Parts: sequence; structure tokens; C-alpha cells
Amino acid sequence: MDKKLGFGFMRLPRLNADDETTVDFETTKEMVDLFMQAGFNYFDTAHRYHGEVSEVAIRECLTSRYPRERYELTNKLTTFHGYIRKEEDQLQFFKNQLAICGVDYFDNYLIHALNMANYREANQYHSFAFIQKMKEEGYCKRTGFSFHGTPELLDEILTAHPEVDMVQLQINYLDWLDAGIQAKKCYEIARKHDKLVVVMETIKGGNLIHLPEKAKQLMNEMHPDWSYAYWAIAFCASLDTYRVLSGMSTVAQVRENTQEMQHFRPLNQQELDVLSQVANLIQADTAIGCTNCQYCLSECPKQIAIPQYFALYNDDKRNHVNYVHNTSNYYHALTQKHGKASDCIRCGRCEKVCPQHLSIREYLADIAKFYEK
Repeated sequence: MDKKLGFGFMRLPRLNADDETTVDFETTKEMVDLFMQAGFNYFDTAHRYHGEVSEVAIRECLTSRYPRERYELTNKLTTFHGYIRKEEDQLQFFKNQLAICGVDYFDNYLIHALNMANYREANQYHSFAFIQKMKEEGYCKRTGFSFHGTPELLDEILTAHPEVDMVQLQINYLDWLDAGIQAKKCYEIARKHDKLVVVMETIKGGNLIHLPEKAKQLMNEMHPDWSYAYWAIAFCASLDTYRVLSGMSTVAQVRENTQEMQHFRPLNQQELDVLSQVANLIQADTAIGCTNCQYCLSECPKQIAIPQYFALYNDDKRNHVNYVHNTSNYYHALTQKHGKASDCIRCGRCEKVCPQHLSIREYLADIAKFYEK
């Protein structure tokens, strides 16, 4: 069976936990080596990941150390965040990515994070024609896009652009039947159009590891030797998917994921039923469905630590902790370097880039009431 596990270069280890640009290259090299030695070879990056250091990490930790034929590399055309302001910018952006990554071509090149707004930009810049031209000229082998939108929009895009080869979708057992993400419907549309499906947010930013006790008990009773991460990865790998990404952050995570995926088999119905019960328990126990992708951070003019505040709030709500507990101290420590939740000016820039479509402004108002009494 194909080794479906992929390595997402989005949550790499840091030398300074508060600075996403301080990627720990030496630890990342060790992680890459473990991953490759286990027989896996798929890597995913984008220019804006890790404050524009993810591609540098790809070069330092992968492409400068392994022959080109040993790995499969996916990169993305990010039309938002000010990178592309006119159609002609795309070629220089692409050339810069090749140079930074230290390669002559990408195996897969995707238009990044399409939703309704970004799809309009992609059409404005003729981005689909551009990536297809890169393919025709041999600078990438496959084209496609990553997607954060409705099933209806996905069907519209794939109908308009049958030439693309693959789609990267947010799929996990929690979002499978979620009314907002609609992962199952998006997956079915991608397969209807006969596209390769790459899965992102497999573990939902770590949310599928930090589980309610009742959920852990259900899983442990069935498979005491399975990690919670493996349950999540196996769910996605059991679908008709090409690769399943994990944004691994430690050597231990790489070791655990690769060892468990060596023995992968598709989940049976009893195991799927357990995950359905677990999903219900998580949904009842999570106040804010943030995955800590951190897209909002670079958009916030007040430098509010949005994902960190959401994580603290979720911890409090999950554990039914009152304001007097330790999370309050963490919150106020964060505000020494970042804007407070109450500093939000409700500009909405964060919500425009949020892949989870969260009502961030409303949540920040709730958090301000909770922590700033």
C-alpha cells in the first residue's frame, strides 16, 4: 500500500517559541531524516508559512541534503497577503520560490487557500492559466489548489478548471460532517471530478490529540496501543486520498507517526463508529474551533495573539475552570507583548483569511469579558 503520510512544513520546531521565524533547522533535519528513512517522501510548504522561513527550511533540511528524485515537493501560489498585485507578479514569485527552495521544479504547484475572495483574485490574475503554463514548461508536474470554501464553490471551480490534477482539502473526523467545513461533501465533489485528494488539517492543529477524557477512554478501550494522532491520520488515509499531511513539530511526533503508519490498514466500521462518538464528544467540549494556523496573526493591525487566546479560552471552557485559575496569568503575560482581546477594532481582516470561517471578532469580545474583568 502507498505510504500516504506527508510532512507539512507549517508547524516546525522553533528556537524561540514566540517567534515563528526562528525555525530550529538542526532538529528539523533530524525529523526529515527519520521521515525519509521510514520510506516516506512527501513534503508540503508555502511561502508565507513560518513568517516566510518554511521554504528556507525546505532548502536547508531537505533539498540541499537529498537527491531530487528522492522526494516529492508541493508549493503554492499565494495570491493574497500582498504577494501578488498584478498578473505579471506571479512569474517572479514562482521563480523566487524555486530559488529559495533550491529546486528546478516542483512536483505539485497549487493555488493557495481558495475561498470565494481568493478565487476572484485568482481569476483576476489568470492564475489557473499561469500554473498550467508552468506545468507545460516543465516547472511542475501537477497543478491544483488548496481549498477552504463551500462544496458548491469547489464544484464550480473544478467544473471551470478540469485541467487541474489535485485538490488539497481540510479533512478530519471532526470536520467530516461539520455543517461549516462540510469536509465529506467537499471530498465527494473532488472525487466526482476524479482529482487526487491531499488532506490537510488531519489532526486539526493538535485539537484531535488533546481530547476529552471520555473520548480517550473510548479509543483506549478499542486500541490501547494506538496514539490519538494515529486515529486521526488513519481516518483520512482510509479514504481514497493521495497523501495525508501532518504538521509535525517534534522528533517524537515524526517517530510515532511513521512507525504507526508502517502498519496502516483502512479503518473498519466499528472503528469509524468510535470516531463518530469521539467527534460528538469533542464538539460538545470545544468553545472555539481554532486550528492555530496563525493566518490571522499577520493580518491583525493590533497584533492580538488570537490563536493563543482561543487556546486558553478553550482550556478554561473544557475544564470548566473559573477566571481565578492559571490561564488568567498566561493571558495577562501574553498581553505584555501582544494586544489584548479588547484592543480589537473589528476591522474583520482576520476573518477574511480564517480557513475555519470563525467569527473571530465575536469570540475576542467574549474573551475580553472573560479575562479582563
